[in-house]
Amino acid sequence: MLKIVKNATANPENQAIISDNQSYTYQDLLNSSHQFASLILENLVDLNETRIAFMVSPGFDYVSVQWGIWRAGGIAVPLCISYPLPSLQYVIEDTGAEIVIAGAEYAEILQPLAAEKGFRFIILSEVDKAAIQQKKLPNLQSSRKAMILYTSGTTNLPKGVVTTHANIEAQVSTLVKSWQWSAKDHILCILPLHHVHGIINVISCALLSGATVEFLPSFSAQGVFGVFQKGEINVFMAVPTIYFKLISHWESLPDDQQKQITNTLSKFRLMVSGSAALPVSVMEKWKTISTHTLLERYGMTEIGMGISNPYDAERKAGYIGRPLAGVKTRLVDENNVVVKRGQAGEIQIKGKNVFLEYWNKPEATQKTFTIDGWFKTGDVAVVEKGYYRILGRDSIDIIKSGGYKISALEIEEILRTHVAIEDCSVVGIPNEEWGEIVAAAIILNDQNLDLKVLNTWIREKMPAYKTPRQYKIVEELPRNAMGKVTKNDLKKLFN
Repeated sequence: MLKIVKNATANPENQAIISDNQSYTYQDLLNSSHQFASLILENLVDLNETRIAFMVSPGFDYVSVQWGIWRAGGIAVPLCISYPLPSLQYVIEDTGAEIVIAGAEYAEILQPLAAEKGFRFIILSEVDKAAIQQKKLPNLQSSRKAMILYTSGTTNLPKGVVTTHANIEAQVSTLVKSWQWSAKDHILCILPLHHVHGIINVISCALLSGATVEFLPSFSAQGVFGVFQKGEINVFMAVPTIYFKLISHWESLPDDQQKQITNTLSKFRLMVSGSAALPVSVMEKWKTISTHTLLERYGMTEIGMGISNPYDAERKAGYIGRPLAGVKTRLVDENNVVVKRGQAGEIQIKGKNVFLEYWNKPEATQKTFTIDGWFKTGDVAVVEKGYYRILGRDSIDIIKSGGYKISALEIEEILRTHVAIEDCSVVGIPNEEWGEIVAAAIILNDQNLDLKVLNTWIREKMPAYKTPRQYKIVEELPRNAMGKVTKNDLKKLFN
């Protein structure tokens, strides 16, 4: 029996999920997932790693479907509910999904594809639950493939990241211990559920611990604060963009409401930020509002979480922390040689948390691992007093100019401290003389900005070779669905 399911049977009457104004116990989740597993099994005794794609809104049905797929022996392939049909079709076809499940609101999107491809198509609202006869479920080994999540595809087509049940259990168990989860916890989930942040860090950690997950149908800063004010939530995880939006809304409120929210937030046990670099300015503003220093951590689709600021020790602004228990890390240079202390290098990871393979891409899988089994993250960092500090993605955030390797993230942090700059993003632009020149796109607040004055200011803040040589003022930075600045698109602004 899967560990997460076994733990659920130990506390069946505990509240597991709140969604759509309804409360569900762990027993409800066990019953519903067993029922769904029986439905998709039909006449089989084991799905034997059949890929099953599902497009279901966050909530009880999502978790029930996910657990049902796992309990029937299938591989869960969550589909992004905001993706257009071509992106959905790519995932379905790439995984060779034989069964596709859809919530009623997504049936119309997938129906034509189902008719064309002939896969088994299940619409949740049309399922006759009363007619389902519960079957005996297969006994699963933890080495079984459990899930395929897709990378963001920043350089090529997205790759399917295959994790086993053992990988997932390692990822979740480590976080439960490191972040001191318990059955007393109550977390609000507002994250998309086709990434590890929402699936692993929020839902799976909570449910493995016997805690409660509450779902918000759609994001709004007012809605989030409204749920907080009920006084039940004590754990919260989000991306930096969400914290930025919450800060902006809080700042628009009258003093008495601000104080009420601050009083509520001060009682939380844990607040985490991830999926993108957290600007120091956002961390500092949120601490003023909530009294909490956000816990920043580092992870990827391929590894879950690998590095984290400590739960019960100093959390350093601008740092991702230390390696989590059971996770081995090292920094290497271009020749795969471990760098000396204080030098920058690519982060490499080894441990039970690391994924099995890229789906149907043996060459890509082989390329991303060293001969001795270390996973190459492609992220460059430096260790300072035991804490890792990310310098950026080697392919995007590390700018090679005039013989120097410059961190775009470091320059962004400096720019954001300027009183006239609301937000910014830095990229490298090809240049014959320098190789790349440092370019910055900036969003201004209500103040005017003289770029000559800015150049003088920034030269006082950092060495001249790191100073942006080209600026562009934009109204909004291009971002993807996760709120990350799409730097490849950003470069087009300078063409």
